[in-house]
Order: sequence, then structure tokens, then C-alpha cells
Amino acid sequence: MSQNLERLNQPEKEQRLSALKEIVKQEEFPQRDPRYINNHIHTIYSFSPYSPTAAVYSAAKAGLCTAGIIDHDSIAGAKEFLEAGEIMDLSVTCGFELRVSWKDSPYANQRLNNPDQDGVAYMTMQGVAERFFPRVEEFLKPLRDKRNQRNRKMIADLNTRLSQDMQIDFDQDVIPLSEFNNGGSITERHLMYALAKKITDKLGRGDATIKFLEEQNISLSEKNLTMLKDVDYPYYEYDVLGILKSSFIPQIFIPADEELCSLDEFVKLGEEISAIPCYAYLGDVTDSVTGDKAAQKFEDDFLDELFDYLDQEGIQTITYMPARNTKQQLDRLKALCQEHNKFQISGEDINTPRQNFICYAMENPEFANLIDSTWALIAHEKIANQDPDKAFFSTQMLQRYPKVEDRIDYFKSLI
Repeated sequence: MSQNLERLNQPEKEQRLSALKEIVKQEEFPQRDPRYINNHIHTIYSFSPYSPTAAVYSAAKAGLCTAGIIDHDSIAGAKEFLEAGEIMDLSVTCGFELRVSWKDSPYANQRLNNPDQDGVAYMTMQGVAERFFPRVEEFLKPLRDKRNQRNRKMIADLNTRLSQDMQIDFDQDVIPLSEFNNGGSITERHLMYALAKKITDKLGRGDATIKFLEEQNISLSEKNLTMLKDVDYPYYEYDVLGILKSSFIPQIFIPADEELCSLDEFVKLGEEISAIPCYAYLGDVTDSVTGDKAAQKFEDDFLDELFDYLDQEGIQTITYMPARNTKQQLDRLKALCQEHNKFQISGEDINTPRQNFICYAMENPEFANLIDSTWALIAHEKIANQDPDKAFFSTQMLQRYPKVEDRIDYFKSLI
């Protein structure tokens, strides 16, 4: 980890922001490329090696012209993200991500975009204005508390598979790895990160870790072995975590239930806070970019019907990751978005240190619409903070600009 990132990942928000102010005075940054945007960056408030301040710094260091915070079940890092954006003079946007129950839909027994559970979809709430952060926190806190009940049960199950000296204590080993006490969430990645740290603390990095994983009947690829032999890598446990996530989580996973809001509740919240509920398209996976998703089928077999249902339920926005899908998948998705008058948002989720903040797919002119929509999203958020009645999906704006392309052109002109 660079010295700057260490300073920007200090324990307290005030320390991090103060360090950023000093770094900005001392350091040169690359020219920002207008093609490089990312609306889906995770921070320590869900799971990531980056504090909100470090995420903004890293985005600017990579040459991004905009950046967006998206944490699982948490809005707690958003205020810091905004403040860091002001220091860096970088345009930013805020939101959060949830697992949402579709059990009352025709897709209750379908695999949507969630690798772990049928009838549950990952969805994002984009363009959340600062004035609504307290309401979002009120909505999310009970869900995080319920999630931790399930987390504790999964740790208990995990411990039945581990020797006595490798046992994981949720309070002592997991919670300190999170920002739970500051409004952050605890995810399955935290559970596996705690195990990864236990393995390296007890056994050491390199051959001993490899031996332990093989003893757990975990198949290691050449790529895995190369990473695990790099004992000087500062984020070594992140590599171990990625392997554990794809091997141990399926063994101990308990389906989410009480921690899930319903689709109707999610849409209603979006209306209440003048934000933008999005369905996150995944598409059938063949080769995982992040290395922790197995090849698996998702929405592609019923995508046309799914768009009809999204229309019915008032989901007017699709978010997707251009680098994660084939051209055929993306062409079909974009055509459906145009046919259904959907707002399109992009973002490559950043939650591991090996991921690049830049999505080079955005250099393709075919994705210029996603750059335009990002600026429209940023304008929406600023306007919603002052006058929600003039937000992107407000009644007034829908009547004035019924075609989403015209609304995008209007909003991006305000930046």
C-alpha cells in the first residue's frame, strides 16, 4: 500500500480528509479523461480496501472524471465521499446497493442476478441526494441488524468445519474488520476475510496457506497459486478471500430472508427520496473478471419478459458493467433499454485492490450514452438536493421530457 493510501485509510474520517487536503497541495494528478466514469465504487463501509476519501483519491489518480459511491446496505460513507470530491474538485454521485426480495413476483423461483439465491436481486439506488441520507440510514439500519443475525449463524456453521485453533469469533474477528459501528455493513466477504486473516496469522503466507486450502479440498488454479506464492503482496489476504468466497460461502450460505426489503418497498423508498431505483443487469457469466464468480446462467433466457415486468413495477433504470458482458449481450440489453425508454447507468464495482478504477470499455464510442447519463445523474442529484420536484424522475420532468434521451440532454446541460 502506498504511503498516501495509508494516510487516506486512517481510522477517523477527519484524519482522512485532512490528509487529502495536504496531498492535493503536494501531488500532481493526471489529466482527467472525459470517457472514464465509474458509478459503482465500494468502500470500507461495505467491503473494500478504500475509505471513501481513498476511493475519491484513487479515482482521480486513475484519471476518472467522475466517481460514484455504492456500498451494500449502507449510506454511511456518502457524506465523506462528497467532501472528498469537493477537495479533489471531482464530480461525484452517491447511492447504495441492496439485495431485494422478488418472492411476490413471477420470478420468485428464478435466478436473477444473485449468484447465491433464487428470487433475490441485487439492486442499486442511484442519485441519492445528501438531504435524504438520514432517511436512507433509517431504512437500512434494521436490515443490517437482521443481516448480522444471519452472519452469526454462518460463522457458527463455518466453525463446525474448522479445527479448534482456526475458530472465528464474530465479535472479535469479524466486526473489527468492518465499519459496522459507524453505519457500515458486514458482508460475506468480511466473513471470508476474517478466515483469510486467521489462516495467514496462524500458518503464515505462501506454502502453508496453499497447503491449508488444498486440505479443505479447494481446487487452486495456476493463477491462484501464482497469487498465493506472492507473499510480499500487501493485500495478500484479499487474494485468499477471493478463493474462499467461491469455495466456502456455498457450503455455509444461509438464504437471506428477514433482512430483505421487498421490491415494492424499494421502489417506494426511491419515490420518497427522489432517487433512482435500478435493476443491475448481470447476464450469463462465462469468465469472472473479479475471479470470485463461477460460470453461471442468470437473466438472459427471460430478459425480454423481465423488462416487461420492470415496466410494470416502475423500475425505469438499468445499471450494467460494460466490461463484464459480451458484445451480443450488451447490444441486446441496450436495444431493450431503448425500446422500453429506460435510463441506462454504468459502473464497474470496485471492491478488491487488483481491480482497475478505469473501465477501458468506455473508450468504445458505443458507450458514449453512459457518459452522458452519468452527467445527467450528477445533475439530478444536485437538483434533488435543492428541489426534489425537479428531479430526473419527478412528475414535472417526466411530463416535460417523456423520452429519456431528451431528459438526459436537459440534465447534462445543467452541469
